[in-house]
Amino acid sequence: MQTNFTLQQLADPDIAASNAILRACVHCGFCTATCPTYTLLGDELDSPRGRIYQIKDMLERDIPAPAETVKHLDRCLSCLSCMTTCPSGVHYMHLVDHARAHVEKTFKRPLMERSIRRLLSFVLPRPLTFRLALIGASFAKPLAQFLPGTMGAMFRMAPKSVAPPSHVDKPQVFPVKGERRGRVALMNGCAQKVLAPKINEATIRILTRHGIEVVVAEGAGCCGALVHHMGRKDKSHNQAARNIRAWSREQAAHGLDAVIVNTSGCGTTVKDYGFMFREDPELQEDAARIADMTKDITEYLSTLDLAAKAPQELRVAYHSACSMQHGQKITDLPKKLLGDAGFDVASPAEGHLCCGSAGTYNLLQPEIADRLKARKVAHIEATKPHAIAAGNIGCMSQIAGGTELPVVHTVELLDWATGGPKPKSLN
Repeated sequence: MQTNFTLQQLADPDIAASNAILRACVHCGFCTATCPTYTLLGDELDSPRGRIYQIKDMLERDIPAPAETVKHLDRCLSCLSCMTTCPSGVHYMHLVDHARAHVEKTFKRPLMERSIRRLLSFVLPRPLTFRLALIGASFAKPLAQFLPGTMGAMFRMAPKSVAPPSHVDKPQVFPVKGERRGRVALMNGCAQKVLAPKINEATIRILTRHGIEVVVAEGAGCCGALVHHMGRKDKSHNQAARNIRAWSREQAAHGLDAVIVNTSGCGTTVKDYGFMFREDPELQEDAARIADMTKDITEYLSTLDLAAKAPQELRVAYHSACSMQHGQKITDLPKKLLGDAGFDVASPAEGHLCCGSAGTYNLLQPEIADRLKARKVAHIEATKPHAIAAGNIGCMSQIAGGTELPVVHTVELLDWATGGPKPKSLN
């Protein structure tokens, strides 16, 4: 694609990066075939190719984001399916992130919309605040049917009950069972440890059982993804910087083989820290090193001799989160681990399409998200599974809202198959 940025514009590292991405696009349209919003809406402007043209025009002209462009950018799930499909290697993720930062800087949203986005960005990364909000929302859940749009979606998504804080939430070291074979830092996240602390508990059990010492590092917290996808670049970088410093301190003091992430949405962001801080003289090297050593829990488990055996026959429909398959390019590995453990693994149709979760998308774009959820659940249930497995808390919460089938994290099943407790949702 031909671009016309000035030399002055190209002096901006973000513009230079976006220019290179835009010039890689050859207009082939392969991306439209796998885009969830284009699949549902049939509007070229709600496809990656359409959004690329809008982003190009906005950035080249250096104008405040037009309302029409904002509408179509907001409808993008950042599922990154287009990046898997693109034959030209267009890095759409970095381009849309830059565009959203421009929107946040130049476009004034309506008051209610601004307020809701600020509320979400304040509450969700803070576990204590999020827990209190969920407890309050659980009492008001019956009102959800009377509330429109985002407000109704927020109450509908609230769980019926909230698990108490877990003993693994606080910074500490979890020693191995037997001989130590390695040492890793676990990113225990923000929303996940409120919504499903059992995931972190299962992760620690299976790692320590196989000789891997686990540390929850002092100072580590939210990965920054939530506000990053809202265009709040400074806030997301501040959150990311805290993690980089925390894990770097831990590595320097006691050594680390890897940083383990068990929420694929977070994993995609942490693995991108090197790009995020590419111009930062202080954190550039540390960010790149942390990004390189970050592993999804299934990636790391694949290097261990699990000797897993499923305690009972169980047909599991595996949902591959977009951030896992498109963001991190981890596709067959989780299914192989489950299959090797003795579970009967089913792969639902249209596995490349998003479930509609996408961070806060199901709250900010509930109509499209609900359609995607219904489509996803229908394909999953068609495989006649006993349970659904996924590697991302957002997907798990989204899908659970549309089915009576139990939804568990992949690591919960693998923990069970290697001597851990049976996931409570399967009882």
